[in-house]
Amino acid sequence: MGFHIATPEQIKAGAVSDVYFQRSAAILDAKGIDAHVRAEFTAKSLPDGWEWAVFAGMAEVEHLLEGNKVNVRAMREGEIFRPLEPVLEIEGSYREFGVYETAVLGLICQASGIATRAARCRLAAGPDRKLISFGARRMHPTLAPMIERAAYIGGCDGVAAVASAELLGIEPVGTIPHALVLAMGDTILATQAFDEVIDEKVPRIALVDTFSDEKFAAIAVAEALGDRIAALRLDTPASRRGDFYDILAEVRWELDLRGYTDVDLFVSGGIDENAIRELNPMVNGYGVGTWISAAPIIDFAMDIVEVDGEPTAKRGKWSGAKQVLRCVGCIEDDIVALSQSAEWPDRCPDCGSEVEALLGESMQNGRSAGPPLDPGAIRERTLARLRGFETDWEDEPQ
Repeated sequence: MGFHIATPEQIKAGAVSDVYFQRSAAILDAKGIDAHVRAEFTAKSLPDGWEWAVFAGMAEVEHLLEGNKVNVRAMREGEIFRPLEPVLEIEGSYREFGVYETAVLGLICQASGIATRAARCRLAAGPDRKLISFGARRMHPTLAPMIERAAYIGGCDGVAAVASAELLGIEPVGTIPHALVLAMGDTILATQAFDEVIDEKVPRIALVDTFSDEKFAAIAVAEALGDRIAALRLDTPASRRGDFYDILAEVRWELDLRGYTDVDLFVSGGIDENAIRELNPMVNGYGVGTWISAAPIIDFAMDIVEVDGEPTAKRGKWSGAKQVLRCVGCIEDDIVALSQSAEWPDRCPDCGSEVEALLGESMQNGRSAGPPLDPGAIRERTLARLRGFETDWEDEPQ
């Protein structure tokens, strides 16, 4: 029977379109109407009271539209945007790209939500603690590379799934699973076997909550492996957890008391951005799964804002092509009409800093305007942008 997925060929052919777009195309063809339009993609609001989000999924949009006679302006992947700001604009014959509305929305809605959750976890953890995406198992496996790419460009340091890491050009990150400990019947034996078999370049991160009290297991593993152990992972289920912070503090105390101050503590299992902030004083790294991979989608919508050169939009939408200007100093944005570009300020009227335009040329006549960026470079840009939004994030209700 196979996997229940659309093939790349079906997606490119418009078969994932909502049927009314296909019917609209048939009607326009039958009537000989070939409207030249601009369509923009915006989010009226953001989930959970977020004041900003991270734009992701644009690389796949370019792949989808490649070869179609369209021009595309967009924010760069990893850019941070606010509600109502257009992140993407497609210009061309509606018959050329209308059937792709469903697919384009799907590509950016989910990826942007995941990237945003990852960015929020990154801010919560701070720059020095490791943040690893563990969430591929919570979604359909065909989506794993997309999910973990979005998590990575949002700020995760690494990903667990092998195919995802290959896409990103990085090494996958993992620890020791409960399954190995259970199969071998002993935490120490499993950790020693890992140390004997697995490549030296892979950090030895031992799981210490399978059979016994975390404190005693942590001490035993540290004594058995000495300076070969890099970190200890606690994945204690909620039913056994009690106060997780207190457990971690106890483990940390006992390790330090015995001279194992260089052994890090790594936690996973039900971790979200609030837990990260709470556990930071005791933790050196986090494996975050469902909180990132099952992130709420960004509710983008596509709206036509210009038809045959005339500003036109449905009720409740602002017509005409637009640009988003951002002050690089106070990080305030302004949505302006593209037709009035001669009137755009070069400097912020409030602080005098430079003003930059966020929407740039992405595709020209169905061809990419530049070479694809390495995911690592996109991630670095995201992290640089986040530094300007830390205050916004801290001011949000928790």
